[in-house]
Amino acid sequence: MKILVIGGGNMGLTYAQSFLRSQITTQEDMMILEKSPKKAEDLAKKDIGTVYGSPDECMPKADLIIFAVKPQDTTALFESIRPYVDEQQVFLSIMAGVKIASIRQALAVKKIIRAMPNLPAQIGMGMTAFTSSDEVTRIELVMVQNLINTTGKTVYVETEDAIDAATAISGSGPAYVFYFMDAMIKAARDLGFTNSEAELLVSQTFKGAVDLYNKTNFSCEEWIQKVASKGGTTEAALVSYRNNEVHADIMAGAQAAYDRAVELGKKEVEKTVAK
Repeated sequence: MKILVIGGGNMGLTYAQSFLRSQITTQEDMMILEKSPKKAEDLAKKDIGTVYGSPDECMPKADLIIFAVKPQDTTALFESIRPYVDEQQVFLSIMAGVKIASIRQALAVKKIIRAMPNLPAQIGMGMTAFTSSDEVTRIELVMVQNLINTTGKTVYVETEDAIDAATAISGSGPAYVFYFMDAMIKAARDLGFTNSEAELLVSQTFKGAVDLYNKTNFSCEEWIQKVASKGGTTEAALVSYRNNEVHADIMAGAQAAYDRAVELGKKEVEKTVAK
């Protein structure tokens, strides 16, 4: 199976490297299409397959084509590759907000998989939600899932609406974690720790708590009860969070992210229909 990754940015490079590192494909079967001559030149030095600058050279060779470009680049991208697509090719899109229907209409193709990975995919710890059009066969779907499993965990969702929900939770989620960590690091510095000490205290606390959660069957609420003793320090912090409605604010933030994902998807569909 020959794979073409369109876009040599962070996620495109992550996919190519993960596929090769897992030996699920070979350099001979890996291709990257990168429009920037400078970036293409840099990619060609990384031993991650053949790097192309024009779609006519690589599109006809590919069995699986992965869209790893920014959503705002879709119009120009689709126009450039449309003459070279084949209806038997499978298309995997990780472009936020770009609907399956938009890709189908723009390229006149049917086998489309839409996925939402997140940043930790760069270190093999990602979380990816994905769904597909009805024309994608079971074998093709398993093939693609095996590929994206090389970047972390995956979950198949039945409807495309769930991709927007996953965008709000796991796609944007790392930023929420970093936001909370940043506040704790600043609090630690205010309490007298050096920056390096504060970063170590917070990062190890997060890592340890997540590992502990994953290795047991206790819920978050149960773990909170185990840490917080009545009248103790943890309870004082939790009372402050509750009084300031931090829990509700976090949920509201996720809802805002979901609403924006839906809005972006509608705009993309409207733009495609208007063409």
